[in-house]
Amino acid sequence: MKKETKYLRIGTSYFKEVRKPLSSGDTMTTLIPWSAHCIRLDHGKTFLKDNVGLYDGFCFVPSHLQYEQKVAGFYNRYQPFQHTPREGDPATITGFLHHIFGEQIEMGYDYFKVLLEKPTQILPILCLVSEERNTGKTTFLHFVKSIFGENMTINSNEDFRSNFNIEWAQKLVIGVDETFLDRKEDSERIKNLSTARFYKAEAKGFDRQEIEFFGKFILCSNNEDHFIIAEPGEIRYWVRKIPALKFDNEQLLAMLQSEIPYFIHFLIHRNFAYQQQTRMWFTAGQLATPALKKLLNQNRNKLELEIAHILLTIVDEKDLDEIRFCTADVQDWLNKKHIRYKDLIQIKRILQNVWKLVPAKNSLSYPQYKFLTDGSVSEQTGKGRYYTLSKKQINEYNDIF
Repeated sequence: MKKETKYLRIGTSYFKEVRKPLSSGDTMTTLIPWSAHCIRLDHGKTFLKDNVGLYDGFCFVPSHLQYEQKVAGFYNRYQPFQHTPREGDPATITGFLHHIFGEQIEMGYDYFKVLLEKPTQILPILCLVSEERNTGKTTFLHFVKSIFGENMTINSNEDFRSNFNIEWAQKLVIGVDETFLDRKEDSERIKNLSTARFYKAEAKGFDRQEIEFFGKFILCSNNEDHFIIAEPGEIRYWVRKIPALKFDNEQLLAMLQSEIPYFIHFLIHRNFAYQQQTRMWFTAGQLATPALKKLLNQNRNKLELEIAHILLTIVDEKDLDEIRFCTADVQDWLNKKHIRYKDLIQIKRILQNVWKLVPAKNSLSYPQYKFLTDGSVSEQTGKGRYYTLSKKQINEYNDIF
């Protein structure tokens, strides 16, 4: 038997461990079902007795610094970490990560430290966006893959949408380059997966099976506004706009790869700058960026925009510190502005689900505002279960747009 050939019996089935070539020029370790008969033909009748690893079944236990191939008699599908920490100066890596994470560089270091030391920990969906060219987004994906090797995959949009997901469902990091997941089901799927603990994996010719899922997503896109659907209040995305690199360096990835042992040493000996505060480690406030705000703005409902603008018009004209109004008032305002939204359910959804407003418990009197034919605003007395908004809140809603 050649030295690199390895046979396993997992449960009652035999497998051959091989290095599968990829179009990128890299290889990945994979197990191919192999028959005992073929092993005997190739290596003789007595080969099976002493030259085949025995396992009770498969498991998936991510670990980098304390990796075990055999866990309680089960074959660990997670691939061993390929780097040995070594003291040195990762100057190229730290410079490149400053370019990617900017003022959030300490969060960036924490992100990598969590991936390295706590691979089962949930993390936010990291999104790198820019309409500019030569920003280093794709280089970043390949850099992360160089660290985590076969435990990371870089997919296309079609790979992510495919029902056959076994190629990426058991990866620690799932990168999607040139992301454009503009369907509602795409965004719902990726949001659910970002916090999922189990997932239905499916391969061609095999039944679906439930597996533990520890995937972290990194999305890169040239489309800053619509690469994915994100609704107001979304807390799973960490969106960063990446500027163009100041200079071209064809050897950048090779330089980054050469410093990985130094970077691993740096991460191990560095303390966390941000301790875990949420299930995704970072808080919504820590993840907030102008790029995330822009994404949320572009995904906002046109009806919400119109309501926010009308409210601002009224409080400015009447010099109000706060305004009270009912759903029917909003419908009347929209009609007077020739915006024909007759569905009160749509209006109520924005007020209660998006803006999180709560109507008064009882029907009470309140100042009711009406638009006249000349565009001015009149005041009268109305009665109903009104909502209350301060001028500060209304200004914040309009600032969002």
